[in-house]
Amino acid sequence: MSFLASISCAPVNSASYSAKNEFAPADATEWLELRDLERGADSIASMLVPPGDASHLVKTLGKLAATKITVLVEGESGTGKELASRAIHSLGNRAAGPFVVFNCSNLVDSLAESQLFGHVRGAFTDARENSIGYFRAASGGTLFLDEIGELPLNMQPKLLRVVETLEVQPVGSFQSQRVDVRIVAATNRDLRAMVSEGTFRADLYYRLSAATLRLPALRERRESIPPLVAHFIREGGPLVGRHITQVSRRALDGVLMRYDWPGNIRQLAHAIESAMITSETNRIDVEDLPQFLTEESRAHESAQDSAAEPSDLHSSVSGRETKAPVTMREIMLQAIMRSLARTKGNRKRAAEELGISRPRLYRLLEDLGVTACKGALRSQKPRFISVDTAIPAAGR
Repeated sequence: MSFLASISCAPVNSASYSAKNEFAPADATEWLELRDLERGADSIASMLVPPGDASHLVKTLGKLAATKITVLVEGESGTGKELASRAIHSLGNRAAGPFVVFNCSNLVDSLAESQLFGHVRGAFTDARENSIGYFRAASGGTLFLDEIGELPLNMQPKLLRVVETLEVQPVGSFQSQRVDVRIVAATNRDLRAMVSEGTFRADLYYRLSAATLRLPALRERRESIPPLVAHFIREGGPLVGRHITQVSRRALDGVLMRYDWPGNIRQLAHAIESAMITSETNRIDVEDLPQFLTEESRAHESAQDSAAEPSDLHSSVSGRETKAPVTMREIMLQAIMRSLARTKGNRKRAAEELGISRPRLYRLLEDLGVTACKGALRSQKPRFISVDTAIPAAGR
């Protein structure tokens, strides 16, 4: 059963997974069956929101699907915004039509209108044939505008007109054409703040957010991690040619449940896929998890041990002396800097390793005071701001 098809599947088990705080001794490892991890997951919807809110999410998706209203799905990168958008499409009367995805960060300035609205032959150099554009390609179905916060300001009034009139004017044509399309947009940015800053049009925001669906970050609902781990093992096993049946409690409770997952569900999926490939048995243990996770876990334990010491603590992150314990904010910077070091400063590869988008990595680096200098990365006077600021809360 696919992740989408099981959005409202029957309950798996009534008892919820119970985590233990400590690692099991190396010679007494406790192994958990996949069904143990799935306890308490009433449906796939409970993996997108806290289990107690799953039934409400299913009802909300059904109500949205029954309308033609424009929907704005908000949440951090990797929280399942596209999955929720596909559910809205699949549960409605447009399910038989196309679900067309367009990532607004992929817009090419000189070709933006052509990409979205199409063009006629001869409209510009290399326009050797007509193009219908993404809006008309989604006719009869749903157009999913991902990363809507990345839409250039000069394109926003043009998109607003199409959203209001449901008419597009191909580049090079004097005729407008009606489109029968339902629009769902998604963003990992705070559009309200962007409106205040003047980087996003208020009228377009109000039009897109006629209905708003917010998905929480994975760190805000850690109880969703065990069933997600089981799901990714079941779904990903055949793709990587592995049959994993168990996960050690120390890997789950000691590492996976402790990590903050800045890349959310997407990053967790990549980590489990990597662990399945690394494992030489039908089990996943701590040693099979990606290096950045085990390093993070060791750093967290070291921070806790250091916090109990009466002596001053020397922070390895900033090279400065502080009497305060190492915080998760500093640990987050350590993880980013290690990833950048492993990739020799390649931000694209570092973002992929961390399971977040490149724009998101740039914003995190900016927030944490890290800049590029002659090909090297250096830390400015670090601003160790709160996690809620460094990684905006779900619903931005």
